[in-house]
Amino acid sequence: MNSQAQTMTYNRLELLKLMYLSREGDRREGVLLRQSKGWFQVAGMGHETLAVFAMLMDDDDYLFPYYRDRAMVLARGVSNAELASAYFAKIGSSSGGRQMPGHYSDRARNIWSVPTPTGANALPACGVAWSMQLDGHPNVVVATLGDAASRQGEFYEAIAFAIERQLPIVFIVEDNNYGISTNTEKFNPFKLEVFNENHLVHVDARHPDRVFNVAGPALDKARSGGGPTVIIAELDRLCSHTSSDDHRVYRPQNEIDAMVERDPILVLSRELIESGELTEEDWEKTKVEINSIVDQEYIAAESETDPTAADLLTHLLAEPSAPEAPPLQGGKKWRMVDALNHVFKYGLDTETSFMFFGEDIEAPKGGVFGLTADLSHQHPDRVFNSPLAEATISGVGIGMACYGKRPVFEIQFIDFIGPAMNQITQNLATLRWRTYGDWTCPVVMYAPYGAYLPGGSLWHSQANESVFAHFPGIRVVVPSTPEDATALMWTAMHTDDPTLFLIPKHLFRQQMDVAEKIPAVGFGEARIRREGDDVTLVTWGNCIEQAFAAADALADEAAVEIIDLRSIQPWDKQTILNSVEKTGRLVIVQEDGRSCSVGQMIISEIMGDPDSFCLFVSAPQLVAKPDVHIGYNPIYEYAALPDTEQVIQAIRTTMED
Repeated sequence: MNSQAQTMTYNRLELLKLMYLSREGDRREGVLLRQSKGWFQVAGMGHETLAVFAMLMDDDDYLFPYYRDRAMVLARGVSNAELASAYFAKIGSSSGGRQMPGHYSDRARNIWSVPTPTGANALPACGVAWSMQLDGHPNVVVATLGDAASRQGEFYEAIAFAIERQLPIVFIVEDNNYGISTNTEKFNPFKLEVFNENHLVHVDARHPDRVFNVAGPALDKARSGGGPTVIIAELDRLCSHTSSDDHRVYRPQNEIDAMVERDPILVLSRELIESGELTEEDWEKTKVEINSIVDQEYIAAESETDPTAADLLTHLLAEPSAPEAPPLQGGKKWRMVDALNHVFKYGLDTETSFMFFGEDIEAPKGGVFGLTADLSHQHPDRVFNSPLAEATISGVGIGMACYGKRPVFEIQFIDFIGPAMNQITQNLATLRWRTYGDWTCPVVMYAPYGAYLPGGSLWHSQANESVFAHFPGIRVVVPSTPEDATALMWTAMHTDDPTLFLIPKHLFRQQMDVAEKIPAVGFGEARIRREGDDVTLVTWGNCIEQAFAAADALADEAAVEIIDLRSIQPWDKQTILNSVEKTGRLVIVQEDGRSCSVGQMIISEIMGDPDSFCLFVSAPQLVAKPDVHIGYNPIYEYAALPDTEQVIQAIRTTMED
């Protein structure tokens, strides 16, 4: 990816036209909304001067905008007609009608999809910038956000990571002094002097010349390896926050009047007329022409094709390619931890796109469980320790995946996933769907999971797969054998969608026999671990031990068929139905809590279907952890977790007449 020539240069007259085009688009949308044509609008009035940045960017640079950057994306090459289509939420728009207006996205122009949660673009922007740096490409990332969003924790993590790695990135804080109706004067971290001024550049961005004077040096600094810059751009929001707001309620009229007087379009047009670069007649003619074009393009957009109800599920996940058998020698004993390490090493040896990032994963530690042992010795350019910051791990992974890498990132314990949930649920899970398949995010995020290891307490013992299975757009897997772990990991590492890979801690250091031939495993494929005719027992992860122990104990009473679900989302309904059709009985054993769980989902799905409801000769049983936490004393832990006796009782309950 070589840097191409700049598509635009700073020309004040051309900028004025572009700023007015942006303004007229905003104005036209406001009119349409008042005519009940459309549902929502967010405008960028007063922020138009920042288009200068886009004019100075190269084609291979990336823009991570936020919803007031209409002028920037126009300068980047997006047409007004495309924005009109997005306003009307048409099927041909950048999101296929799935995103609100102002949530720009364009894969071909390297404009990343705007997320509504403020500041959520900053860490993925760092992921792209880091990828550029690692590849040695002389490109930059520009990431923008509002001043209110600068109090988001992820923004601080992004700045810290950018400075730590000296990334080629420019952050622009668009400081219009308001977060909806709240004046941010006393909240603004830059006014509170939270940041080191060495990394900041302040600019009154109400005039494009001043923007140009800081934009060029900041972009050049990033491009030449000088590291990041945070630009605090003081602007005026010349409009209400959105169409759902009226700024006259909380802004005094004299403040609004003062803003109008320093409107950058008004100021720049006056200067150009006074300097003789533009006549009043030509300017009026230009405005009329732009008004006419905007009107025509919005009229045309209104008639474009709408999405249909049938389009709802498209581009949620791609159809995965046929899985391949994992690169693991069979016919011997393996521990899950060693088998996964072997697959990681093989992946790094054979494909340069794989990247590993996580807490303590470099040598000599190799991760707290040794999952990445020796990988950084062999591949120091692609295996990195992360800071103690789970949002950074997940957000950077998203950006790297969008750039073309294949991140395989570790969360040290699934219990620590909380700080990463914003990135996982709002970006990772939604990106493909919200861009109608334009952006893909092939991230594998793996984490040790579960209990049955005394002393873990609350935050080293969680089994919480149901939390993640709830969010569309993420696949969730929980293997229980070395061969299944490697096969599912190899599949996940080669799919174009995100996978959350949960590794049961109680099992992953156990020596297990592995078959001579290790098959490929796709998502949504359960495995029958033991055949039987009397009871179907479905489980996954650590609870496979309780399942076998109970089946062995009842060998003289019932032939129990044990199904290892392996894949939580998607799950293999058909294999379970085939078994229940034979047995008429179902027991589900899970380590996760009972309420709103995978076990309840399976029972509900099967019992709610008239075709499968009639298969049962007894009520299905769920053995699960009660809705309580795991305590430090082993008495608490084992009191909470499903045990063999509970599974035996559940099986016997289904056998009763």
